[in-house]
Amino acid sequence: MRIGEIAALVGVTPRAVRHYHHLGLLPEPVRRSNGYREYGLREAVLLARIRRLTEIGLGLDEVRDVLADDAGRELVEVLEELDQDLRRQEAVIRERRTRLAGLLAEARAGRLPAEGPVSPEFTRVLAGLGKVRDSPMAVRDREHLAFLDAVVPEEQREALMEALHGMREHAGEVYGLLDSLADKEPDDLRVARAATALAALLPDRLAVHFPDKDAGGLADAIFADLAPAQSEAIRRAMELVTERQEGPS
Repeated sequence: MRIGEIAALVGVTPRAVRHYHHLGLLPEPVRRSNGYREYGLREAVLLARIRRLTEIGLGLDEVRDVLADDAGRELVEVLEELDQDLRRQEAVIRERRTRLAGLLAEARAGRLPAEGPVSPEFTRVLAGLGKVRDSPMAVRDREHLAFLDAVVPEEQREALMEALHGMREHAGEVYGLLDSLADKEPDDLRVARAATALAALLPDRLAVHFPDKDAGGLADAIFADLAPAQSEAIRRAMELVTERQEGPS
C-alpha cells in the first residue's frame, strides 16, 4: 500500500502518517526501488492503534509511552490518568456552566452590566454605584473596578468588593471630590482638603485592599490613569485611613 492508501484505510490523513513517522511513533516501512514507501498489514495495525489512542484523548507523548510497552501495562496507567484528568475537566465545565446560567438569567432580564461578564460581587457593587452616571471619575472607576475584578485572585476580590460595597452610599460625594481635582496640581491646597474629606467617607477595611501608590505593577496601572492631583489625594486619604485604623500612637 502507498501512503494515501493506508491513510484512507485507517481513517487518517497522509499528513498525519508523515507526522507520526517524524515523531517516531510509526516506523518507516521498507521502500520500493522507486523510493516510495511500501506499507503492509503491520504498519496498518500500528497506525490504527495510534488513531484509537489519540481519539480517546491521549497526547502523542503518551501514545509513545503506551507503544513502548508491548505488554500493555503502561496503557492501564495512562488511561487511569486520562480518566482523572477528564473528571477534573468535567468539574470545571460544570462550574462554568453554573456561572453562565446566572449570567444568561441576568442578561435576559436586562440586568447584565456593560462591563459584564463580571463576578457576582462586582455586580452588587455596580448596582450600588448605578445612580452616579454624570461623573467622569465614576466612569473611570467602573473601568478600574472591572479590571480589578478580572485580575485580582478570587479570595482577595471578594473581600475588596465587599469593602467597596460598603461605601456605595457615599459614592456620589467621593466622585465629586475627585472630579474637582481633575485639572489641579498635586501640591494644590485643595488636594489635602479633598484627602481629609475622602478619608472620612471611606470604610476602614478598604485601605487594606487598596494598592499602594509605590507598589508597582497593578498600582502603577491604576494611578497612571488618574490625574496627578487625584492620585495624590487618594494616596493621602489611604494614609489617613490607615492611621485611623492604627489609632493614636
